[in-house]
Amino acid sequence: MRHYENLVIVKPTLTAEEIQSSLKAIEEIITSNGGEIAATNAMGMRKLAYPIEKNERGYYQVIYYSAAPSAIAEIERRFRINEELLRFVTIKYDTNREIKAWNTLVEKANKVEAPKAEEAPVETEAPAPAVEEAPAETEAPKAEEAPATEAAAE
Repeated sequence: MRHYENLVIVKPTLTAEEIQSSLKAIEEIITSNGGEIAATNAMGMRKLAYPIEKNERGYYQVIYYSAAPSAIAEIERRFRINEELLRFVTIKYDTNREIKAWNTLVEKANKVEAPKAEEAPVETEAPAPAVEEAPAETEAPKAEEAPATEAAAE
């Protein structure tokens, strides 16, 4: 089994549910051909470098997996048939140095997914009250000082 990375770009005209179901279908194509998905990295909606099929944006997803070299031809054939994909690229990791880089990419992708779900609510709740309280205190003295300086100037 060799290590591979696929970057797929899904059409932006699809709804969020359709994009997720399309990504599930892509992952199923890989697993049905004997691949083992190590990690995925949803990069989200991004602007394309140039329009593809009159689309200027696309939903990017990176999939890291291991598969037999003979399965790649079938996986790519099924990607070409899929009309929901704008583009895809398959990258093979061969040498020991590349495999080490692949392992670090998989670790980063797994770390990025786990903390976002747990830490995101904590981060949004903590700064919000501090931001609301600080401007209220600093704005009140400024409002009182401004009329006094205008009256003194007249």
